[in-house]
Amino acid sequence: MSETNNLMETLGIEFKSVSKGIVEAIMPVDKRVCQPFGILHGGATIALAESVAGKGSLFLCKEHEIPVGTQVSCNHISAAKEGEVVHAVGTLLHLGATTHIWNVDINNSHGRLISSARVSNMILKQK
Repeated sequence: MSETNNLMETLGIEFKSVSKGIVEAIMPVDKRVCQPFGILHGGATIALAESVAGKGSLFLCKEHEIPVGTQVSCNHISAAKEGEVVHAVGTLLHLGATTHIWNVDINNSHGRLISSARVSNMILKQK
């Protein structure tokens, strides 16, 4: 899987750790991901959450399997401002043969929870 020329690279998402059931990533809050008011755009937050869950599911997939997102539900609780870096931690809640469910919490630079997302991934056989 390419680590370049994709949405994660465009948004500046950097994976810090990936292990069985836990994924950590950071994303800078800059003009690429902000609303015109200088705060993190909710869509970018959701893209971060789905990227974290997707990376975690990919780590768990067997050879010739790929994860695809099927559902994302996200609650935005607080804001992150331009110039900060947000930190996402994904935790596996369900490991099934064809579905993985993740909880992804995203904190601002001060450790305050800004968003919490639930992500469902379907595991497909790669052809």
